Amino acid sequence: MKNTGINRVFLIVLDSFGIGAAPDAAEFGDAATCSTLRSVTESGLFPARNLRDLGLYNIDGVDCGRMHDEPVGAYARLRELSRGKDTTIGHWEMAGIVRNEPLPTYPDGFPADVAAQLEAAFGRKILCNKPYSGTQVIHDYGREHEETGALIVYTSADSVLQIAAHEDCVPVEQLYAYCRKAREIMCGAHAVGRIIARPFVGAYPNYERTPRRHDFSLEPTGETILDALKHAGKDVIGVGKISDIFAGRGLTRSLGVNESNTDGMRKTTTLVDEDFTGLAYINLVDGDMIYGHRRDVEGYAHAMQEFDDWLGTFLPRMRESDVLMITADHGCDPGAAGTDHTREYVPLLVCGAYIAPRSLGTYPTFAMIGASIADMFDVPLTTKGESFLPSILI
Repeated sequence: MKNTGINRVFLIVLDSFGIGAAPDAAEFGDAATCSTLRSVTESGLFPARNLRDLGLYNIDGVDCGRMHDEPVGAYARLRELSRGKDTTIGHWEMAGIVRNEPLPTYPDGFPADVAAQLEAAFGRKILCNKPYSGTQVIHDYGREHEETGALIVYTSADSVLQIAAHEDCVPVEQLYAYCRKAREIMCGAHAVGRIIARPFVGAYPNYERTPRRHDFSLEPTGETILDALKHAGKDVIGVGKISDIFAGRGLTRSLGVNESNTDGMRKTTTLVDEDFTGLAYINLVDGDMIYGHRRDVEGYAHAMQEFDDWLGTFLPRMRESDVLMITADHGCDPGAAGTDHTREYVPLLVCGAYIAPRSLGTYPTFAMIGASIADMFDVPLTTKGESFLPSILI
């Protein structure tokens, strides 16, 4: 589709903001009742005026909140087609890559031969080596780490290898170097989606993780909308974890990992006033990282309401040629049992001067997003997604 009049797309991912259990939730160990949106809405702390105006509660299958009589955005429910419920798989799919095979996970910890390779590469012993909560693991192993210098290596239900270290014992740049060595080891059958550096500070029992987390991701296994836009000479700007998630590929510029959602929203406000042509891809992670895994409903609700309030200041700054897309990469229901992500549908809200407000129903893959952005800029992208742009372009 040519000459759409669209010059910039702001794609904002509210990390883990799912809207209800996917049909295959049970296959991922999740209840049919899981819903991040419902837990947050029923807290009573999430008025969501701006998201409601865009059609959040009008989306197919949403069974909470108040529908809007005349939403100002187009809205849809997206189902994940890939076999996973993590950040990497979710972002890759919305960018165009659908994976039939899940990335490897380690419910029993990493095999002995892998652990031995890691210790040899680090020149240090490792502690833990099992799935663990990120805050609990530093509480339980932090003192031993400080006393022995051994690195805390752990995983989760996701395809990750995480390395935690106290900043006084292991300088952050050294921790990053260990993660790069781990990335070289975790390949082939052990090609996890992400190696994550988890620096922390403080004294037992009051350890705290710092904002200097860094992800060393597997490079995307196919072409993405980021690659397609960059090849076409468009700007592709990442905010937050985007550069980490895509191993830096396809970006023309990165504004770095956010210190918080507030920092990410500030960076996005700066971008809306800049001149560029292409995609600004933003990840806001607090809902997932700080509140979802800790099952903190109140904190999650406050974080989403902070975004909703900011949205009220962002929308008036958009140019006529701008499109805003708001979505999520998976769920992490703070009202569910356990501490892991939840396999959920995700919302898609789209608005702009050239976008007609209407329901788009339910789509079978997040890849509809990448296909639609490719359509907006008339760039080629091979993906299982289908563009919804013809249905909403004025």
